[in-house]
Amino acid sequence: MNEQTSTLESASDSRSGVDLVRLTTWLEAEHSGLIAGDLSVRLIEGGKSNLTYELTDGTHDWILRRPPLGKVMATAHDMKREFTIAGALRGAVPVPEMIAYCDDHDVLGADFYIMERIDGVPYRFREELEPLGAEQVEAIGKRLISILVDLHQVDPAEVGLTEFGRPEGFLARQVSRWKKQLDASRTRELPGADELHAELEARVPAHSAAGIVHGDFRLDNVLMGADDRPAAIIDWELATLGEPLMDLALMLTYQKRARLVADWPENLKGPADATLTPGYPSENAIIEQYAAESGRDLDGFGFHLGLACFKLAGISEGVRYRHLKGQMLGDGFENVGNAVPLLIEIGHEALKEFD
Repeated sequence: MNEQTSTLESASDSRSGVDLVRLTTWLEAEHSGLIAGDLSVRLIEGGKSNLTYELTDGTHDWILRRPPLGKVMATAHDMKREFTIAGALRGAVPVPEMIAYCDDHDVLGADFYIMERIDGVPYRFREELEPLGAEQVEAIGKRLISILVDLHQVDPAEVGLTEFGRPEGFLARQVSRWKKQLDASRTRELPGADELHAELEARVPAHSAAGIVHGDFRLDNVLMGADDRPAAIIDWELATLGEPLMDLALMLTYQKRARLVADWPENLKGPADATLTPGYPSENAIIEQYAAESGRDLDGFGFHLGLACFKLAGISEGVRYRHLKGQMLGDGFENVGNAVPLLIEIGHEALKEFD
């Protein structure tokens, strides 16, 4: 993995989010024989929501995931949800093996889980992807869409996930949920946000499909192996049962946002997104490939795109709020939230464009 990492200064530092003494005691009691030596931990930077660490005993390596520090939404950052769905999907789509789950807050102050560490690259930036050449970049983009189609074709009942979510009313609940998230995190005026919510609320489809939804599917949430093929889908914190088209819509929203902010000043946007790399499939090409491989009818897709913009605005504003409160670890948060007004704008445009 090529994530930027930072060594935590103290095993018991309350700012680190991981107390190695308590973690070691818990593992030795609950998972005897798992660790073979003293543990050390490194924060993996780059994620903007849950905290991810590389954990090692000098012989074996794992990944530890826990919620961000500080107060979070009651329905957000559900470690049990991630652990459950990834464990159920192993063998159906590429996911890491789930090793241990803990809901005892005396250990790390929050639920957490430990999973297998997969050797793979989460391509985030153009500078990482561009050296591969346009042909290979295009192939990676197409494989990403194909693995999304594979995920959406998994029958929840066949992998024991029938009770994982409530597909009925999923889209209406999403509209409500991200309004609550935005309101809970709002520290500034966001023109058009309430109007976008009202438009979405009025347009919720009467019927939608029921399948597995990753909730945050994009290129850097899929680790690419040495052959640049998907080695593992990661970051399942928003997964549920509902309308799978929301995964496609959110992925396209990330890509459109990256394209629209490409001309912003460097101090406002950060490094160029991987989806801007020459050869990477365009938004229209992605839609066409997904429709062809899945057989899904994308009629009314403008609603899904508008909701994806609203959702990403809520996520981004939440991260911005926690950053301002000093609850995020690592670097790279200074530009978080800059594109929220843009997301609200393109959400309105999506609803009009696909009317």
